[in-house]
Amino acid sequence: QVQLVESGGGLVQTGGSLRLSCAASGRTFSPYAMGWFRQAPGKERDFVAAITWSGGSTVYADSVKGRFTISRDNAKNTVYLQMNSLKPEDTAVYYCASSRTFRMVPETYDYWGQGTQVTVSS
Repeated sequence: QVQLVESGGGLVQTGGSLRLSCAASGRTFSPYAMGWFRQAPGKERDFVAAITWSGGSTVYADSVKGRFTISRDNAKNTVYLQMNSLKPEDTAVYYCASSRTFRMVPETYDYWGQGTQVTVSS
């Protein structure tokens, strides 16, 4: 069992930045790949970014490419999502999740955090 707890969400103006953190506990953080997803009201949960357990490979949704950066610190059992140049359409609840595979499909992720709200005002 892996427990994931997100933090760092909040209210920010368009063009601002936030850094989300996801702290893992329980079973070993590695060798799980980690992903960030988001869900806006009335919409499906969408893939945002993922990173392999080594941190050597990352993948991003087209909508955030060049603005968001995923990283991880396995010594701290923590994965991060640096979000820059935020837009109102980035408003959503952001979730981190862990998976034994490196994919963009939510169904392939085994453990999920409770989510953290990100609101971008125009």
